[in-house]
Amino acid sequence: MKQQLERFALDYDRAEERLAGQGDDQSSIHYPALYLFIGDKAGEAIGAMKEIHDRKWDNSRGVMYLWVTTAGGASVQAEESPAVKRHVLAGTEGGGDPKKARAELYRKLYDSGQGWFELNRTLRQVSSHIAEYGRLYASFDRIHLSVITRVDDPLNVFVQELSLLAKSILGQSFKSVQMDLYALISEREQVEAFGYGSSAGVAFLRELDYMQQPDYSFSAPLHVTEDGISIPVTHQASPLFDLVYVLSDRNERGLLAADELQGCYEMISHISLLKNRKYKEQVFGPGSGSYNNTSFKNNVMTESGRQGYVSAGMAKVKRPNQSIALVVLYHFLRQLKADMAEEPEIGEQEKLSMFGVHPAAFEEQAARLVPDVEAISEMHALMTHEVSYASLRQMSLREAEQALYGEGCRAFFRSNYEDPARHGLEQLDVAAKLENELRSRTSATPMIGLFQLYHWSGERKEEGGLLPYVQNLYRETQRELELARFELEQAYEGRVEQLPFKKVPFMDKRNVRSFISELFRSVYYRKRDLLMLEIKLKLISRYEAEIEAFHKRCEVKIHQFESLEQLLRASAQESVTWADDYIGQNIMEYYELVTKRVTDELKAKRGAGAFFEDRLLGNQRELLEQGTEGFLTKLIKACREHILTSPYFKLSFEEELLQRSNVTIEYNNKEVLSKDDLFKKLYRTLEDRAAIQLRLYDYTQEHRYEEKYVFGDVESEFVRYVFSVDESSRIYKLGGVHEKRSSGIVKLNLMGGFHLEDLMYYRNGKVYYESYVANGYELHGLDPARLPELR
Repeated sequence: MKQQLERFALDYDRAEERLAGQGDDQSSIHYPALYLFIGDKAGEAIGAMKEIHDRKWDNSRGVMYLWVTTAGGASVQAEESPAVKRHVLAGTEGGGDPKKARAELYRKLYDSGQGWFELNRTLRQVSSHIAEYGRLYASFDRIHLSVITRVDDPLNVFVQELSLLAKSILGQSFKSVQMDLYALISEREQVEAFGYGSSAGVAFLRELDYMQQPDYSFSAPLHVTEDGISIPVTHQASPLFDLVYVLSDRNERGLLAADELQGCYEMISHISLLKNRKYKEQVFGPGSGSYNNTSFKNNVMTESGRQGYVSAGMAKVKRPNQSIALVVLYHFLRQLKADMAEEPEIGEQEKLSMFGVHPAAFEEQAARLVPDVEAISEMHALMTHEVSYASLRQMSLREAEQALYGEGCRAFFRSNYEDPARHGLEQLDVAAKLENELRSRTSATPMIGLFQLYHWSGERKEEGGLLPYVQNLYRETQRELELARFELEQAYEGRVEQLPFKKVPFMDKRNVRSFISELFRSVYYRKRDLLMLEIKLKLISRYEAEIEAFHKRCEVKIHQFESLEQLLRASAQESVTWADDYIGQNIMEYYELVTKRVTDELKAKRGAGAFFEDRLLGNQRELLEQGTEGFLTKLIKACREHILTSPYFKLSFEEELLQRSNVTIEYNNKEVLSKDDLFKKLYRTLEDRAAIQLRLYDYTQEHRYEEKYVFGDVESEFVRYVFSVDESSRIYKLGGVHEKRSSGIVKLNLMGGFHLEDLMYYRNGKVYYESYVANGYELHGLDPARLPELR
């Protein structure tokens, strides 16, 4: 159920982000895009990035993802998509000297002509697939190639070869290829494998420094045809990549990201859009310029011509949709519980009839089980012994019956009354009868359900419990039975001559017949009444037991209901803590009011029992028949279709947050939050959370250059406020990407101009790198002599 709740919250969040019916729009990329993931560790980024693109780019169907991995690389779920292509490099089956892993990988591939041919074929297949989607793009002249790798992944030893081969093959279909590299650092993983991992990471960064030199050139026979003919791929003197972005899970303040590298994947997507978006109608005010790649590149370059590296930070301010979904679901359940627990206006007699414990109901059931009194008249046909009335007159009725019939009368009564009644009682399914009666009554009255039946089937009279009444009825019937037994015994002890029947002198046989009729009336009519009371008592006892069992079953279901309520509350509160302290404030309080408003309006429109109709949740009694998981499924469906679709959930994120911020403040309170105050807090939240995702040695290093971009509806009041803050004094460029969406905005900070020696990761790892090299580890495929000196 926890997974079901998480899926519900995520689905709602995604639905709110989508276009359909939300009034938001998606962005488009201008040129085709290919993402080249190098190394086993880079695979986890594919699914995350593809999901972002599919959600936010309306022409994402044409984006391709190529993953170059080793034979031992684990598969990822995203591979199921035709847009994702996986290529296993030849010669990566493992084995060999671990001290020479990177170097041996490099040599093995160069020794394998077939491996280069297979790689050529895969890249051509990818290029062909991209060409099939040319109609999705505004221009097919250029392609954006983004290379993504983890710095400590051994397979990045092939970055220059894989990148240049991909660029060369794509260049046969496109007039130009713009190629960027995203180098990812996971410092969290360095906690366990800090030695070799750090050494391999520094080795790659050193190679990267070599590839980004202004005089870097390359030539190798990477093109291999199906006939085994090799053709060189050449790169003239210039940096290999247009720009290199270095992103880490530790930001410039030294804090590790809770979501590891997930935020970096989202940043890559936003950077890609920033550099390759299809421009819409210009709606920005003065000073809100768009991104210019050439200008940015020049600004991060030193006077000596050394190209600087780039990093980024990103922050989002949006409605906390996942938290809202879970909080609303919790309050919806509480509203339902309040409705379910409300006591309807039903009298005690109607409750007794509903449970089948009305005195008249027991009388009727006992009368159906005990044969009619008329059958006693058939006892006149029993054979009698020859006994004169004179002999009988001084006898008791018991003695007289014995003298006339022996055991005949008792045997007759037993076989014609007692046995059928007890057999009928044994066959009577009281539980099914009670259940059918309750089901019939509750179906006709939707507001009678689990909580009412639980209270009514209990022992607490103040809650309407019927058991005390049933128990009292049992005691009364027991007293009646004892009295009836006493009266029967008294009748049996009476003298024959004392019976009030007409005695005719000298008519012996007639007097005997008259006595027999009076005997049956005086004794066996009483015996039948006594049997009726016995059956009634047993019926009451069985109903009492079944009602107690029913009460316990209701109690179990109520505990299940309460456990579900606790789970929803815990999930809601946990989700609220995911949202930051400010953006997540007052969610529980505000959405309690909103949920109640929506449910009250729906009940006013459709009736008090609206939620317990078959097309919503169904009969109250049956809600938990399939367990709490089945009930949760119904609850989520009803919440999604009838609560979360209300216009109250369609406010812009600024308006929603403003109302939520003030929900706990009294109307006349002077501390009510104004819109300006709200915007100031939001702005500070964005700026604080968009810290650069890279730890540098000097926070204000010499060549630091910054640009900041807002992704959102630039016509909204809050975005206009962002552009107005420090407008005359800001020292960074501020631009925007117009995405008309009411759900929130994203702020992307770009910072460039630093070099490898500025990275704390590089400075710390250099010690390990030098030690591993000194201990015989071969960490490069290239000749180390060609690489720049360690700085």
